[in-house]
Amino acid sequence: MATPTNLPATFVAGNVLTAAQLNDLRGAFRVLQVISATTATAVSSSVTSYADTGLTATITPQSTTSKILVFANHIENYKTSASANNALNIRLVRDSTTLITTDSLGSTASAQNLVFSTQMLWLDSPASTSAVVYKTQFANATASASMTVQAFSVPSSIILMEISA
Repeated sequence: MATPTNLPATFVAGNVLTAAQLNDLRGAFRVLQVISATTATAVSSSVTSYADTGLTATITPQSTTSKILVFANHIENYKTSASANNALNIRLVRDSTTLITTDSLGSTASAQNLVFSTQMLWLDSPASTSAVVYKTQFANATASASMTVQAFSVPSSIILMEISA
């Protein structure tokens, strides 16, 4: 794959590029593929260990130097079922590696239905040409209630964009 490093080191602004130099530029910093997924399936948990939300997408990078731009829009529609302190943790995971975590979302001290949204944006460097799985997981921050994500069938979504480097 062409990269901008193929341009002459002495390139000067205002010079006309050759056809070969233009081809090298076309390969740099392009979106090579886009993968998206959604889920509206309700998933419940009442423990502090992380469980899959059901939101997952797989991408196979074309190059080990590619970056993966991840957009996850997670709708945290959850129902708390106890009157003790409650909060939800959400994280974005690549295969088994945690990339980003949002803690204690929607903290409440009473049983109620909460509806809110979390957007996660991450530029990842998986350094692989094998299939890479991105997903979200959730946990009950205090284990004092049963929490359900996508509780009202409102979809969460994830978009993966491979960017050439």
